[in-house]
Amino acid sequence: MTNPAASQFETLAALYEDMARWPFRRDIEIPSVMGVLGDLSGKDVLDFGCGTGMYARWIKDRGARRVVGFDLAEGMLSFARRQAAAQGYDIRFVDALTDDLARQFDVVVAVYVLPYAGSRDELDAMCASMARLLRPGGRLVALPIHPDYHPDPDFYRPLGLSYAADDPATAPHKDGGVIHVSLSRGGQSAAFDAWYWSRGSIEAAMRAAGLGPVTWHALTQAEGTQPDVDPAFLRAFLARPHAVVTEAVRMAG
Repeated sequence: MTNPAASQFETLAALYEDMARWPFRRDIEIPSVMGVLGDLSGKDVLDFGCGTGMYARWIKDRGARRVVGFDLAEGMLSFARRQAAAQGYDIRFVDALTDDLARQFDVVVAVYVLPYAGSRDELDAMCASMARLLRPGGRLVALPIHPDYHPDPDFYRPLGLSYAADDPATAPHKDGGVIHVSLSRGGQSAAFDAWYWSRGSIEAAMRAAGLGPVTWHALTQAEGTQPDVDPAFLRAFLARPHAVVTEAVRMAG
């Protein structure tokens, strides 16, 4: 993520923290990501684009030995440090990927990070930065915009979410195209821009970074939960979700 992209998020920390309680995140997105992460006991994990540090804290709860959160938005990092300190978490938060972090991690997590690469060169550079942090055999687990997200800007509104491409009628899935994202629920709202990347572009960028075949994991609803949306919409959403979990392994070399 570039500094201009990161600047969009300087004032959004409280909203992002609250979003963990929004039903589609609490009951679908977050359990899906954590399910792919699996057992983290004794693992060294870096949360790339950590935002408020929510995932970093959950990862520490999963038994990770060392957790580092990285973000370029100082407002997010300040919030993350305060939350971790208040809750007694031993997590390091940094605003730069220094040489001492290279090849130090078993897992890199990147939730909603790939969509903030504003060009193919930035996407390639972002994946290379993530791969550089991993030990050989380490995993990258990312949550990008789903390459086949629903193009109707109103489709996800029951979740408090909207994706609006510049040309949703004829070119909603254009590589490198801007998607205008808006969030609105319970009197809270925010808007910012993201960039769309196809399955082929994401896989090519990961391969160029030395990451192995990409596995695509669909979002699934956690057992015993019922998000507060119409069941018919929930079925439609799970068939055409806004995001997807990807997983790839750092090859030797």
